[in-house]
Amino acid sequence: MSNWGKLFGAAAGLALGGPLGVLLGMVAGHFALDREDKSGAANPVDTRGDTSRIAFTIGVIALGAKMAKADGFVSREEVDAFKQVFDVPPDELANVARIFDLARKDMAGYEQYAKQIADMFRAKPRVLEDLLDGLFFIAKADRVFHPKEEAFLRSVAGIFGFNDADWARIRAGHIGADSADPYVILGVAHSVTDAVLKQSYRRLVRENHPDLLIAQGLPEEFVMVANAKIATINDAYDKIAKQRGIH
Repeated sequence: MSNWGKLFGAAAGLALGGPLGVLLGMVAGHFALDREDKSGAANPVDTRGDTSRIAFTIGVIALGAKMAKADGFVSREEVDAFKQVFDVPPDELANVARIFDLARKDMAGYEQYAKQIADMFRAKPRVLEDLLDGLFFIAKADRVFHPKEEAFLRSVAGIFGFNDADWARIRAGHIGADSADPYVILGVAHSVTDAVLKQSYRRLVRENHPDLLIAQGLPEEFVMVANAKIATINDAYDKIAKQRGIH
């Protein structure tokens, strides 16, 4: 069963707790009723061993919903971007829309969701960075990067433990190929040597490899973001290599 099926079939009593646990309980309750209506009896899904992936997924949905609402209006493009980032199966679209709406209307502030996710993945910053990347995709979907959306993302980045240099690097990877500084994207100074440049580039590619991130708790449905991140890193290195004549 995909991560989506496990998510929507998860028992409300999953050992998650906090605001994410409350939101998951609301979704699980709706899902159980739907299954009972269709089959005549609820059929619980075993989610043992999937807690981190389920927590990550529902956390991104919650933050994505709050992100889309940051500029005061949730556009169709933003909702579609969310579906694209997660590669949602057609038969789960209705359930995704349900949890998205529940999270958007939930009284809990985004800070509470962000803090719980940060606590769960504090030792796995690359997973948290991919989450931020996904939120950037949603923010840019309507082709307007609103100042309130940027403030939202900057705040979430701070809660996740990213410093100003980290934020500059992450943001640079999303503001457009023409205006982004490739050195900032790679997190190195313009005066860096070719040897150190190559080391930093290879480290970033290794740390952002989808297989590694999945092993750390990133859902398989989120691989598109990881692949896009590596493409951005490769593009930044290629630009610098061309400027320096590195072969």
